[in-house]
Amino acid sequence: MTANQQQSETKIPDTEQGESQNNTCPNKSTKHNQDKNTKHKKLSQKKYYKELEKLQGEMVALQEWVKASGQKVCIIFEGRDGAGKGGAIKAVTERVSPRIFQTIALPAPSERQKSQMYMQRYIPHLPAAGEVVIFDRSWYNRAGVERVMGFCTEEESKEFLEVIPFMEKAIVNSGIILLKYWLEVSMEEQHRRMLGRINDPRKIWKLSPMDIKSYSRWYDYSRARDEMIMATDTSWAPWYVVDSNDKKKARLNIIKHILSEIPYKKTPRKKVELPRRQDKGDYQEPNYPYRYIPEEY
Repeated sequence: MTANQQQSETKIPDTEQGESQNNTCPNKSTKHNQDKNTKHKKLSQKKYYKELEKLQGEMVALQEWVKASGQKVCIIFEGRDGAGKGGAIKAVTERVSPRIFQTIALPAPSERQKSQMYMQRYIPHLPAAGEVVIFDRSWYNRAGVERVMGFCTEEESKEFLEVIPFMEKAIVNSGIILLKYWLEVSMEEQHRRMLGRINDPRKIWKLSPMDIKSYSRWYDYSRARDEMIMATDTSWAPWYVVDSNDKKKARLNIIKHILSEIPYKKTPRKKVELPRRQDKGDYQEPNYPYRYIPEEY
């Protein structure tokens, strides 16, 4: 079977029977979102990249401050499949050093990890001095996908929601700046993006069997999201909700918000001047048949 045949045979299941495909963004009515989407026009590519360049320059300044001050930052990105978490994280980290900004996207737990305390596999990834750690999904899997898809019991999920605010209090008290973002996408936009993954060979890898199963459980995820946010939206670790129906705007808004929430200062830098190159001396280019790749472009 060819890759195209496999893609064409991937089907997205119907949503829950009897429900219309409406946006269920927290604290926003469908009509409000429709009005908002009508009112605001999409950013042009030129405007988007101009703003992104400016904001990414500030992210570099934030990075230098984190490195110089020994600050510790942890940023969590959560949201439904297709909400745009990966693209937002890429926009945040595109121009900074991977030695300072580390993205953590853990796979499914091993049998050994399943026998451990739930938070045990996340704690080693928390930032040390001079680091920014970004979780592409986090310990909140216990309140979302694990709960909805039956990978944990209701009792385990309820216990997690009771305990995690205190765990996050300990994280914040240790000196870590903790930011939590929930990317909210409408049912219609998620549907469009999932179809795009099926039909684009560059994106098909993003569509796992679990994503297909999860797709039809829209309102189970809505209930889980609502309970999660209400139980864990604290003064020391609040949830910030991002309207991600427009990816470009969402990315810019997220970066701008990160910059507003972290009290960074621009670190003085000496003006860089390139030194004079050494003289050639007796060096001679070797007569060696280097294997250059074909220049097809």
